Amino acid sequence: MYCSSMHQPLKRVIVKHPEQAFISQANLNNQWRTFNYTDVPDYDKALTEYREFIRILNKHVDQIDYLPASNQTGLDSIYTHDPVKFTREGAIILKSGKTIRQAEAAEIKAYLDKQAIPIIGELTGDAVSDGGDLVWLDDRTLAVGLGYRTNQEAIRQLKKITGPFVDNFIEVPLPHDGGEDECLHLMSMISIVDQDLAVIYSPLMPVFFRQYLIEQGLTLIEVPANEYETLGCNVLALAPRVCVLPAGNEQTKLKLEQAGATVYEYDGNEISYKGTGGPTCLTCPVIRD
Repeated sequence: MYCSSMHQPLKRVIVKHPEQAFISQANLNNQWRTFNYTDVPDYDKALTEYREFIRILNKHVDQIDYLPASNQTGLDSIYTHDPVKFTREGAIILKSGKTIRQAEAAEIKAYLDKQAIPIIGELTGDAVSDGGDLVWLDDRTLAVGLGYRTNQEAIRQLKKITGPFVDNFIEVPLPHDGGEDECLHLMSMISIVDQDLAVIYSPLMPVFFRQYLIEQGLTLIEVPANEYETLGCNVLALAPRVCVLPAGNEQTKLKLEQAGATVYEYDGNEISYKGTGGPTCLTCPVIRD
């Protein structure tokens, strides 16, 4: 079964190596401002960081698929979570609210076709949405952030596509916060690491949604403000309570370990911090079992 979970054991994932996304130091030098990175990544260091990240994935993931290079996409294509979202029935092709990333949809669609992975829907017209705004709370509950990256028309279409297998579709309004150019997703403020455990950043979370999580029996690990800035809320579950966290978020790591989690860390200055994309962003889960 394809993915309708954020925390079940990860069996197959799609990634894109920085060799295919960043291409070269010269390309990074030319494009980092265009893609609104905080600073220009160091290409060689990015390769080193990515090797460590993949080494961690290989401990738990049976199959890692690599997207090829494309002259139609840019630096952000390393963040494979956003152009597609998997459901139990197959993939939904999205269209990014960050205009410069919209070509990634065609790239992932072509790849899935070649892999004979079913596509059950595709956003059309004015609809825009990033995968980082779609969070499976359980197998039949989908929370979708409404903000600058995902609009109301996308939510309307996603409700229709997922209607046959989603009982509870939760629309979560997102704050303006840093503005239109900031990468703010629903997954910026919540990561599910087990059926009853989530890492959250409460200051940006709507009250009703936080209360809903508590009512559903989730224990909430609060990320401090300084670690939110270093992607401490971006936690990838490889299996229930087995997760990956960007290095440097010591308080969040300690809280996870106190909750019984095994925590892997990777240095992410070049591949994560500068592009504001943590381990969940770097991965597109295809199968969780």
